[in-house]
Amino acid sequence: MWNILQKKYSHLSFDGGNTMKNKIAGTVAAGIAALLLPAVSVQAVTVNFGTAAAVSSDSIQGWPKGPDTVSETAVLIDADTGAVLYDKGKDEYRYPASTTKIMTVLTAIENSSPKDSVTFTETGVRDVTWDSSNIGMQLGETITMKDCWYAAIIKSANEVCAQMAEYVGGTEAQFIEMMNEKARELGCSNTHFANASGLPDSDHYTTAYDLAKIMRAGLQNPRFRKVISAANYTIPATNLSEARGMHTHMPLMAKESNLYYEGCIGGKTGNTNDAGHTLVVAAERNGRTYIAVTMRTADLGANCTDSIALFDYAFNNFDTLTVNGKKMTVPKGVTADQLTVEQVDKNGKMLNRYFYNGQYVGYAAPAATPTPQAVQTAAAGTGENTSNTQAVQEEPELSESETEDGLSDMSKVLLGVMAVMAVILVAGNRASIPTSILDPVRPMTANIALELSYANGLHAEALYATGVVLLVFIVIINITAHIVLRNKKEG
Repeated sequence: MWNILQKKYSHLSFDGGNTMKNKIAGTVAAGIAALLLPAVSVQAVTVNFGTAAAVSSDSIQGWPKGPDTVSETAVLIDADTGAVLYDKGKDEYRYPASTTKIMTVLTAIENSSPKDSVTFTETGVRDVTWDSSNIGMQLGETITMKDCWYAAIIKSANEVCAQMAEYVGGTEAQFIEMMNEKARELGCSNTHFANASGLPDSDHYTTAYDLAKIMRAGLQNPRFRKVISAANYTIPATNLSEARGMHTHMPLMAKESNLYYEGCIGGKTGNTNDAGHTLVVAAERNGRTYIAVTMRTADLGANCTDSIALFDYAFNNFDTLTVNGKKMTVPKGVTADQLTVEQVDKNGKMLNRYFYNGQYVGYAAPAATPTPQAVQTAAAGTGENTSNTQAVQEEPELSESETEDGLSDMSKVLLGVMAVMAVILVAGNRASIPTSILDPVRPMTANIALELSYANGLHAEALYATGVVLLVFIVIINITAHIVLRNKKEG
């Protein structure tokens, strides 16, 4: 529903770079959603912890036995297909703690620009306390949105997450609803967020599988992927502070750690009393990417060793199988003819869904069915469609010779124009042209001329003249092309 509203009110954003207008549009849409739409009921859930779940994936016939892990719940998925390789209570509720910030940063990235200036208000600085992860932001201090993303992931800065929420959503509450809407969009049916940082709240919960889905969506966003994979980042000096250097506290990413894992893309840790230690992390080797989520251990080292065991399990016991052009992860030795398939409608497109002994392994488009030559000939000659409706004769295209000749002539004209323009630009570098003759076209060329003058140091008035010349040549080119093509057709 959020997506529908966002599209409906997208006219409030005038261009992709003007993020203040984007932010206003997002805030308006979120506000309308809150006022006009029925409230999404949040069913109270019981978050049980203290008991480790069983590894249900071990019961799949022919499936490699998974490692023994100490985390209460855990999941391992293929980041490309979403297929589950290891399931240890993947749908059991647990508290996410700061792994929440994966969704916080993804939501912010999708609804802001890295160059946005974020000035800290009481909303942000209230979380600068001794018992809350922070980078010591001050009231009135300004950093960029890009700085916020890195601070949230690398330093788990709670005050930064709260300020991002207010900036992007207009209010924290609206941003949190954006997070929940994104979770629903990703199919995270067992997740509800109550804040942007993961601080303790009985209505703030998720599952290992839902966290894996969120991480998977993040890795598909190039900007998020760059942020999550950074081991170091420096926030430049601000109006109130010296530069802040940051280094990852996630052992699998830190090369100085004895738990460093070769191929680790990045991840996020979390820890509260009720959540215990949680970890969401991804690794890639030889074109294969996996996401491991481990929840509720006594210390982060246990999450790391569990994650390493899960990654090794995947890389050592599974292979990539290509079916109809799509890669899938299957147990070693499994061939395509051992898979079962069902056809499903996925986003309006029919796809084959493949399973190995009942376990989903991937999607692929159905194999193309050859079309009889007679039908192809008819379609090529008459523009006949395949829906049994009356065929419509398509407008004939220019012949190959006409296209080549026409383009050849046009190419010569364009090359001539480009040469003339180059001479004008060079000659006009220091030119002084009377402005009176340029007034009629000044509104049409002013923006381009001024921007170019800043970039190249050219005199603006010379560029106004350049704009006039350019417009004249464009008119001449179009008239010439029209005459040439009409003569060819008549001849």
